[in-house]
Amino acid sequence: MISWFARNSVAANLLMFVILIAGAFTMWKRVTVETFPSIEFDYINVSVPFRGSTPEEVEQTVSTRIEEAVYDLEGIKQISSTSSEGIGRVTIEVDEGYDVKDLLDQVKSRVDALNTLPREAEKPIISQSIRRREAISVVISGDLPEKDLRRYAEIIQQEIASLPGLSQIETSGVRAYEIAIEFNQSQLNEYNLTLQDVANAVNNRSLDLSAGQVRSERGDILLRLKGQSYTRDEFTRIPILTREDGTILELGDLAVIRDGFEEESINTRFDGKPSIELEIYRTGTQSTIDVSETVKAFVESKQDSLPTGVSLSVWRDRAKPLEARLSTLVSSAIQGGLLVILLLALFLRPSIAMWVSLGIPIAFAGGMIFMPELGISVNLISLFAFILVLGIVVDDAIVTGENIYNHLNKGASPLNAAIDGTKEVAVPVTFGVITTMVAFLPLAFMGGGWGVFYSQIPYIVIPVLIFSLVESKLILPAHIGHTKPRREQKKPNKIIQYQQRFAKGFESAILKFYKPILDFVLDRWQLSLVIFLGILLLVWASISSGLTRFVYFPRIQSEIARVSLKMPEGTPFELTDSYVEKITDAALKLKEKYRNDEGESLIQHIFSSSGSTWGGGSASSNIGRVMVEMMPPESRDDDITSMQVVSEWRKLIGPLPGVETLTFRAEIGRSGDPIDIQLRGSDITRLNSAAKEVEESLSEISGVFDIADSFSKGKQEIQFKLKPQAETLGLSLSDLARQVRSSYFGVEVQRIQRGREDVRVMLRLAKEERGSLESLNSLLINTPAGGKIPLSQLAELSYGKSPSSIYRIDRQRTLNITADVDKVNADIEAIKRRIIDEATAIVAKYPGVSFSLEGEAREQEESNTSLMISLGFVLFAIYILLAIPFKSYVQPFVVMTVIPFGAAMATIGHWIMGMPLSIMSMMGMLALTGVVVNDSLVLVDYINQQRRNHGESLKNAVLHAGVRRLRPVMLTSLTTFAGLMPLIFEKSTQAQFLIPMAVSLGFGILLSTAVTLVLVPLMYYKAAHVKQFFRRKIA
Repeated sequence: MISWFARNSVAANLLMFVILIAGAFTMWKRVTVETFPSIEFDYINVSVPFRGSTPEEVEQTVSTRIEEAVYDLEGIKQISSTSSEGIGRVTIEVDEGYDVKDLLDQVKSRVDALNTLPREAEKPIISQSIRRREAISVVISGDLPEKDLRRYAEIIQQEIASLPGLSQIETSGVRAYEIAIEFNQSQLNEYNLTLQDVANAVNNRSLDLSAGQVRSERGDILLRLKGQSYTRDEFTRIPILTREDGTILELGDLAVIRDGFEEESINTRFDGKPSIELEIYRTGTQSTIDVSETVKAFVESKQDSLPTGVSLSVWRDRAKPLEARLSTLVSSAIQGGLLVILLLALFLRPSIAMWVSLGIPIAFAGGMIFMPELGISVNLISLFAFILVLGIVVDDAIVTGENIYNHLNKGASPLNAAIDGTKEVAVPVTFGVITTMVAFLPLAFMGGGWGVFYSQIPYIVIPVLIFSLVESKLILPAHIGHTKPRREQKKPNKIIQYQQRFAKGFESAILKFYKPILDFVLDRWQLSLVIFLGILLLVWASISSGLTRFVYFPRIQSEIARVSLKMPEGTPFELTDSYVEKITDAALKLKEKYRNDEGESLIQHIFSSSGSTWGGGSASSNIGRVMVEMMPPESRDDDITSMQVVSEWRKLIGPLPGVETLTFRAEIGRSGDPIDIQLRGSDITRLNSAAKEVEESLSEISGVFDIADSFSKGKQEIQFKLKPQAETLGLSLSDLARQVRSSYFGVEVQRIQRGREDVRVMLRLAKEERGSLESLNSLLINTPAGGKIPLSQLAELSYGKSPSSIYRIDRQRTLNITADVDKVNADIEAIKRRIIDEATAIVAKYPGVSFSLEGEAREQEESNTSLMISLGFVLFAIYILLAIPFKSYVQPFVVMTVIPFGAAMATIGHWIMGMPLSIMSMMGMLALTGVVVNDSLVLVDYINQQRRNHGESLKNAVLHAGVRRLRPVMLTSLTTFAGLMPLIFEKSTQAQFLIPMAVSLGFGILLSTAVTLVLVPLMYYKAAHVKQFFRRKIA
């Protein structure tokens, strides 16, 4: 096939054009553009709203019952639950190898069959966890009343939803609509009414009801009773009873009716003004950039028609960092590609260099063809994979082209040189590419939080390498085979003359320097082996002693900084809001401080929220958050980092009395806390006591800060116990509980659909009658006999604490202690060892309590396990792939001696760059194992050919092979490093977490060149001697 394509350039060119056109069409029409890969999580969520309930009540009556109903289903890896005030959530993690949808159906069947859930609880919501794909946010802000701002936000939401391709839009940081009907006890007593009597009256008179149809001669006519109330005025006119004088007592005469929002307060501000955030998501194959451009164009068009005092702004535009990252990576790819072409032109004939370089776009286009079929989008990770393979993709073409070049220099015709040169190295080149593919393959199955994302790398690298093999065997020979011989060309120009002088000078240097060095090494093999072994031991000692630091995921500064405030449960909203204002004021001071000469501030926007979590979570008066958006680091006039801004922000805020936790974040890629100690047990008191000791232990460790735990002090709780008098009157605990709940939490009499909003209609006592213990004691309870007796005479009241949330994993209560670490200066591995020792001693004092390290430590453990399994697989596969072409059991080990040195050289590369080792470094070293053996494979194969085909002596064959293969070895190493070099030295935020893998691969290959050119020939030489020795012994 090589000969046929070499002689049929039309077929080769048609194949090339088909690949290029198909790849371009796929990228243009079929591939999605997004920041990170879209992934589906193997989790099933069960959510049960139980409004007005305490966390312990939710745990006992909701979470525990759901856990017990599903725990024995096959395919469940872990069950976790969170029981909070008013809602219970159970999360089921699906084990590998099981279908999520099948298990989802089984969970639905089990939960739907439960008949023991509380009557007041809402219907369970059961769904698969799906990652939402945020694209951009729009913020409506202005000094307007909440209702007016909300109404205008709804208009904007409808207009954005009507834009082409935009459908998923959610409102964030707002209170739910509610119609509240509030009574005074005296008014109810005056008319001898109860809340339930009023609720029945509202339900009977506020409704729409179909009543069948009239079947007339002219056709059927539907009958419908319309009486549903939707507004405050309509509810006001609902009749409750008829007085003795015949007049009607309406609801508005009896109660205060508010058509507004839930009682819980939420205060959201954008740049100091009240605001509402609209979160816009992309769907299907939509491009994040396209969605962003559409929304920004809409915002721009609305500026002139905005009401006075209202602003419409873009916030958290995900396309902005995406475009910056794409620009960074594309720029790195172009620079790397130019460096590769320059190196090829320097070492080879420019015409050959051009045809070899053409393999890059052909292989890349081939990889693009399969992206949609493999579920790969254009994202940060996939673009990084293209850069990663940029220098590697031409390795096979370099070896092939260089061998053809050698045949041309010996006087062969271009066509014969192309055919013979390609066939001569076909076997080692093919197996070399396969070893590279095998080394990248395990990345598709990596564990840990980031393993899911980096699994996309092999889905790019492997197809690209397959097409590079096709190009180097079928297309490259046809192109080189039809170039003009140099002797037929005119007098070469200056560029070609310079290239010829360089090539000849390089060949002379090989004979003058490299050959004598290799000869010396072969003669002084003991000294050489000691030197190489010493390098290995030096690197290993630096790692094991901690001199070479390992940080699982280095801290990478973000353009977004966040402060999260948590006060004790039950803290008044006003106090939480005042602290949020103080945090915001500190950010405003920094905004004014860091302005450049043009007046542009480092801090561009400030977004704050009191009483709610991001993303429209339930209101909570003790929660506050502030987020600031900063300039990208590369656009800043000063060299100040995001971490330095946060540190200064922390100092400006100062101490906040009574705060439970105050955490600061300004980093990207954080999937878990650096320190996360999870305690498990059934006794919450023991868990809390053990947690306090662990926290005290952590506070004594240097470099550890922002220590927090998941056990809140909780709200004060009043518990009821029936007195004998109540039981004598026939009053049950259930009756008492329902009446107290109706009076204080309220009765949901209706839920109406008003436009797009679901509005609850709530009946309860007036707020002033629910605000003191005296009013609670005097609350009148209806007895079965029709009497009304104060609560204090029917029940004993005792005081206690209710936790804010109760967490469980695998049906056991859990408590997590989290902390941050100074990753720049602290030895994280030493800290983890100390934590394990001290936590072991602490939990030993509390029977029934156990602990485990979660967060980054858990991810690191999963990643390390995956890496070790992957390394074993890769080494075994490489051995097989080397043994087959060599037809030897020993020679694969000769080639594989370069692998540990590749890892050592990658570590030295981290020393040069001043970087710690990380999980990305390890992934790079894993991929390096397949790449670094390629040159050694070709070198050993050439030695075998010299001995087998030309009968050379062992030493002459080794020396000849070293001299002959030095140029392609140098070229493949230099082009791989050149392809990665722009990314390695990139300073932008967008590239930082990709660089460690590039450093491992780039420096590992570059610095291993000396090992390939010296150690591998030496090992081959000594292995042959050992083999000859044993043969003589056996003979």
